[in-house]
Amino acid sequence: MLDGLEENKAHFSKSKYFWLFFILAGLIFTSIILVPKFFWHKQPVRTENPAQVQSAEITAPITAPSLDIAAYNKKLNEIANNPPASTTTSSTVSVLWPVKTVYPNFGALLPFNRIVAYYGNLYSKNMGVLGEYPESEMLSRLDVEVKKWQLADPSTPVIPALHYIAVVAQGGPGRDGEYRARMPDSEIDKVLAMAEKINGLVFLDIQLGQSNVQSEIPRLEKYLKMPNVHLGIDPEFAMSAGQRPGTAIGTLDAADINYAANFLAKVVQKNNLTPKILVIHRFTQKMVTNFQNINPLPEVQIVMDMDGFGGQANKLNTYKQYIYKQPVQFAGFKLFYKNDIKNGPMLQPEDLLKISPIPLYIQYQ
Repeated sequence: MLDGLEENKAHFSKSKYFWLFFILAGLIFTSIILVPKFFWHKQPVRTENPAQVQSAEITAPITAPSLDIAAYNKKLNEIANNPPASTTTSSTVSVLWPVKTVYPNFGALLPFNRIVAYYGNLYSKNMGVLGEYPESEMLSRLDVEVKKWQLADPSTPVIPALHYIAVVAQGGPGRDGEYRARMPDSEIDKVLAMAEKINGLVFLDIQLGQSNVQSEIPRLEKYLKMPNVHLGIDPEFAMSAGQRPGTAIGTLDAADINYAANFLAKVVQKNNLTPKILVIHRFTQKMVTNFQNINPLPEVQIVMDMDGFGGQANKLNTYKQYIYKQPVQFAGFKLFYKNDIKNGPMLQPEDLLKISPIPLYIQYQ
């Protein structure tokens, strides 16, 4: 039994070495022949220049979308609505529009769209159509105006908006003596909910009274950082010390408007937003001082909105004096359902598409 066991051990030993040799040979064959063929596409590019090897291994950065400058310039020329060169002489051709300002960031709404807004306050039926009618009726009426503009100018998509007076000028000083009332968040939230139903924008409007932009705008930041919320300021109710709103027409300087634009720009930057829109109402010379110093920014598009009411001729002349002749960036036009028709029919989309510049922000009160 012992001799047979030794013989089997010897045989097993020889067999073991044979199989080890066979497995080792197989591994060598696989590493030399099969592995490089299987992984050949993952090998670095062979080159004599080390810099080329390094560059081949670097992934190209993802580029952010950018503004279509050619399309932007084309649309600016269209809304400038200058007379054809063939019908004018060099001395009569307007050089005021389009306005030469900084290009906006990608995603800017203007000039590629037109905004049609309803204005007012939910607490009052006399401050504008936004608060005059029940919600469903108000939104239905707004939709009618949106469709009118889309039909009149099919090349410019129309976005509905609700322009809500979030800070309302008051005849009395109030507890803090500022002659203005700040609307509660619950009211602003109602407007946001309405706008959501129509996939629309919201503009929060400020009537300063004897307060100032530095005190009022930061309080609205939690809303302004929402992508669909923008800002409006009404210089008519920006009163100097000792004046009560309604007793005189107020005034706002370019420095105040630039503060608002810079604040909005920071909101855009911090929250990675597309450009905001800042609407400034105007219908007299003194309502906005030093207009030439107003600075549009890549993050903020500024609309000067003709806010006066009256007959057609009076409104068009006001627009010419304080919007056309004193260009900032974009133009707006306000229409009053009640006050405008006292001296004739209200201006229609077809009428406003003939003026220069063509307004891209339309507000109904």
